[in-house]
Amino acid sequence: MGATLGAVWGRTEQQDFRSRVRGTLLGVAVGDALGAPVDGLGHEEIQEQYGAEGLVDLGFAYGRRGAVTHLTQLSLFSVDGLIRAQVRRDTGAWHPPTDLHRAYLRWAATQRDWGPDERRKDDGWLAREEWLYARRDPTRALLIGLGDDTMGTLESPKNPAELGPEAVARSAPFGLLVGWEPQLVVQLAVECATQTHGHPIAYLSAGAYAVIVHGLACGESLDGAVQRALALLALRPGHEPVSDALQHALGAVRQGMPTPARIEELAADGSADGLLAAAVYCALVGEDVRHGLCLAVNHDGPSAAAAALTGGLLGALHGETALPPAWLAELEGRPTILELADDFAMEMTQGPALHGPAGASPAWLARYPRG
Repeated sequence: MGATLGAVWGRTEQQDFRSRVRGTLLGVAVGDALGAPVDGLGHEEIQEQYGAEGLVDLGFAYGRRGAVTHLTQLSLFSVDGLIRAQVRRDTGAWHPPTDLHRAYLRWAATQRDWGPDERRKDDGWLAREEWLYARRDPTRALLIGLGDDTMGTLESPKNPAELGPEAVARSAPFGLLVGWEPQLVVQLAVECATQTHGHPIAYLSAGAYAVIVHGLACGESLDGAVQRALALLALRPGHEPVSDALQHALGAVRQGMPTPARIEELAADGSADGLLAAAVYCALVGEDVRHGLCLAVNHDGPSAAAAALTGGLLGALHGETALPPAWLAELEGRPTILELADDFAMEMTQGPALHGPAGASPAWLARYPRG
């Protein structure tokens, strides 16, 4: 993937980075959990069920409050794949899309198997988390794209007509590679998106989302991060629908108070570019994280994906302490998410101390095997 920037990590910088990593992953998950009970419902149906204000608190999905969908599951495996890529780099092998593909295949196994298979020694710890073996309505594109060992690429993508937002929703972790140049973040997200979503609108939306998160994780404003994404998108063939959607989102901010109709207009048919635009809009106009997430779920579009994308943006922007604590308290898998976030932050800031020329931690290599 090319060279990366070398970051210098003081204690304050490490603490800020860890807060943004936690905020991003928890934000994706809590948005996903908020939207899950109403995913697929129209706005009027949501109001009939929850009242005139719509859904303003966690509801029941999959038998509990705070349950997440496949969107969060895959985001966690994105993180696992990124850590494994860094660990495997010591061996001289450096092709992150391959490591991400292996991680996504480990997720695909959770959708087929009853539970963890202890015989698979290279699975690492995340694939042994039993709660991740719950099947949470994965889309056909995901199951087909990861249904065999063949990896989709830009030259030969899987599902070349697929426009859905699922690849975008698992791309927030790429933006947390703050030591990488922005164009490399875009490239990695694009290449990994083609493993399941081969249409340019889908994979360029994933690249745009990742680099917006990257800007936020580096301390930029949301508007500034979107402008950078637009500049990088302009270099890529087929970018116009995604660029237009983002411009539409920025323009909508100046059109008065946010309404479900405006969010529905941005989300359009629920394709990747529309939900990216809706998420950017909700993150820009939300009075706080809770308000932004509630905007993202109360409309006719896909609520879980819209809110997961919005949550990733707001978490990267504000860090974990801005997220609604009452929602986090009920969030499915929160201990796993926090453990993985802290592992990622530690790997990115102190990787050489965990597996470098001076020696390797056996416990770390058991968690993230090089195989």
